[in-house]
Amino acid sequence: MAAKRATKASRKSNASKEDLLKYYKDMLLIRRFEEKAGQLYGMGLIGGFCHLYIGQEAVVVGLEANTEDGDKRITTYRDHGHMLACGMDPKGVMAELTGREGGLSKGKGGSMHMFSKEAHFYGGHGIVGANVPLGAGLAFADKYLGNDRVTFTYFGDGAANQGQVYETYNMAQLWELPVVFVIENNKYAMGTSVQRATKSPSLWERGAAYGIAGEEVDGMDVLAVKEAGARAIEHCRAGKGPYILEVMTYRYRGHSMSDPAKYRTRDEVQKMREERDAIEQVRKRLLDTGATEDELKAIDKEIKDVVNEAAEFSKESPEPALSELWTDITVEA
Repeated sequence: MAAKRATKASRKSNASKEDLLKYYKDMLLIRRFEEKAGQLYGMGLIGGFCHLYIGQEAVVVGLEANTEDGDKRITTYRDHGHMLACGMDPKGVMAELTGREGGLSKGKGGSMHMFSKEAHFYGGHGIVGANVPLGAGLAFADKYLGNDRVTFTYFGDGAANQGQVYETYNMAQLWELPVVFVIENNKYAMGTSVQRATKSPSLWERGAAYGIAGEEVDGMDVLAVKEAGARAIEHCRAGKGPYILEVMTYRYRGHSMSDPAKYRTRDEVQKMREERDAIEQVRKRLLDTGATEDELKAIDKEIKDVVNEAAEFSKESPEPALSELWTDITVEA
């Protein structure tokens, strides 16, 4: 087993200004989008559950930087960031949150159950851990077809304690499936600290029982995530079976919009924001590479315009017709 500890971006990493700008824009889009989604939820325009990705942006942006056309991704209910990172239209995502016809699932999936076959995004799943065997199934299909594609299966530290995860590990390694299991360890499963939920010193090392390679990576550093993701993808494309990435990250908001997050102190959250924020780290790197404050302010304005346009679209798009209750239920085989 390839046993590795936490990795950070190499000091010799030669990320270009163009690369850094792309990561900055992608992460900022997720941050601003989620902030706006929180506002719309507070206004009563988004119903049901809404789980924000604020703080965890470097995870999906870093991993998506390695993907090729046809690679797949599947995740849990904290999924808006994954959708945006793989190129799904912000208008369609926001309209889905508000349950409108212009949503990417016609307003019928909402925050947790959005899909895009075109973007190879397979959900958005509300049952904790249930997406993990589905992700292995996607990888099984690709291995069967021999198309050299890889599937990213995202789940959290809480889901890592579900039994079906380990059944999936066993079958994925047995069949040498090209799947990257991404544990987004944000330290709190709903309101339970990971230290109270597991005796394991790490979560990725549980794969050792099945002979699965893996590593722990700093999920607040987009370059570190990109580098680890490249290793994972190379492993899978080489036919060596699955790979586990435990990405150490942090969410700034509560588990969902209904969670006041009283299980941790404000000082803890503020310390992460001030010292470890993923977007701020890239911002500083950009300034070191010659970017100007005015250039970065222009990017922020551009992103805000995109998000505001998406919000307006989500308000103006009509609600689905009642006839939509009877569509997309079965598939003609």
